[in-house]
Amino acid sequence: MEAGFQLISSSTWVHVYAVYGLIAIILINYYSVNSIDNFFVLATRLKKLTPYFHSINFIVAYTGAVLAGFTHDLNPTVILMIPTSLFLMISEIKRYKKMRVIKLADVELQEDFKLFAKKIYTMQIIAIVLMYVIAKLV
Repeated sequence: MEAGFQLISSSTWVHVYAVYGLIAIILINYYSVNSIDNFFVLATRLKKLTPYFHSINFIVAYTGAVLAGFTHDLNPTVILMIPTSLFLMISEIKRYKKMRVIKLADVELQEDFKLFAKKIYTMQIIAIVLMYVIAKLV
């Protein structure tokens, strides 16, 4: 049983730190959208951070599944975490797809994208915070 306790303990810490890492990447992206005026520099930075976002989101989902599976705990909070993780992944894919088709000459599309990206990052932060609040209440 000692090995099981170690698995749960290490998975819990990895899960928690991965959530913090995910929040950090979202905040960095939000700050970049707000502070960088040159769209080429902004797009380059966001393209570089996108694989990290998806990797960390996968780590969060995987460690959460390991914890839920090992403890046989499938409560409503765990069930709600699955669509939250999917929402984060799908919203980031939508943001990336919208960004990659914008040309440097399309200034209006660049401004629309910045508003869209701010909304996406705000919704992602709200989803994570709501998930945290729900997890603490249940």
